[in-house]
Amino acid sequence: MRLPLPLALAAVLALAFSSPALALEGTLTESAVQTSLVPGPVPVMIYLPKGYDPKRLQPYPLLIELHGGGGSDQDLRPLAALLDQAIDKGLIPPVVAVMPSAQRSFYMDYRDGSQKWESFVVTDLLAYMRRTADVAKGRRGTFISGISMGGMGSLRIAFKHPDLFQAVASQEPGIEPALAFDDIKPRDRFYRPDALYRTIFGDPIDKAYWAANNPATIASRDPQRLLGLGVYLEVGDQDMFYLDQGTEYLHRILFDAGLSHEYRLVKGGDHVGASLAPRFLDAMGFIGRTIDPPNWIDAKALATRALLDQMKRRAGYPLTPVDPERIHAQ
Repeated sequence: MRLPLPLALAAVLALAFSSPALALEGTLTESAVQTSLVPGPVPVMIYLPKGYDPKRLQPYPLLIELHGGGGSDQDLRPLAALLDQAIDKGLIPPVVAVMPSAQRSFYMDYRDGSQKWESFVVTDLLAYMRRTADVAKGRRGTFISGISMGGMGSLRIAFKHPDLFQAVASQEPGIEPALAFDDIKPRDRFYRPDALYRTIFGDPIDKAYWAANNPATIASRDPQRLLGLGVYLEVGDQDMFYLDQGTEYLHRILFDAGLSHEYRLVKGGDHVGASLAPRFLDAMGFIGRTIDPPNWIDAKALATRALLDQMKRRAGYPLTPVDPERIHAQ
């Protein structure tokens, strides 16, 4: 039997990680979160690191990990072994992670109010994890990440709620290279049926509502509110959905606004397959460096910078003081 295109894609993306299963050192627990915001209860998968101790002095960082289109909370299973690796390699300290089942919701609050997935993540899910696990209770130590649809959702939620998250790590986000809905080219939405847009953004589509929830538009309209939010963007240059276009577009908006972020266009990387595992480890490395920033601006860097500042001053060029919130002088 031939599956319709959206269902066929869902079946493929559910198998995004092609590497064989690895032995798990941490533990996985299935649970459900009661909620009135979306059809519930919502299944969730929770990862606890090896040696998890709810009585230790320092709460664990919390990572909300969002699955891609066609996935579910079960997608945390292959990622859990990679989290083990990231912890063992010292890329990231021991963390608690959770993944909710969100269907193909875009992690959006639907325009008609029938489902409120963004609200679920930032209220009921966050409260559930802070109530049931020894995790960070505030912005510092709370992170959100995701792949594909989850990459899009993690960006939107972090950009709309920078007061709740210390950083976002978005992999191959399902975003379009546009600031307005009418600017989306057919090529950049060929895999998304019109009915899906209408279900989420209204029928007819509320274009202002789409823009208010588009990560690139959010960043373009008010970049100042993103100061202090750690941002990691990555995508493969062979992405079969052309998502390198939208990710590069967002990178340029952040760069032009002077907002500090880390961007990687992974040579040879596609949307699924063997590249995802090492790329996930790289993303976890970014979160680890956000938790415990390396001292890269050391005495040698400062001395060299001082010499170059003298040259810039004589030439009339703007100085670029060390500022982790920005990347260049405005």
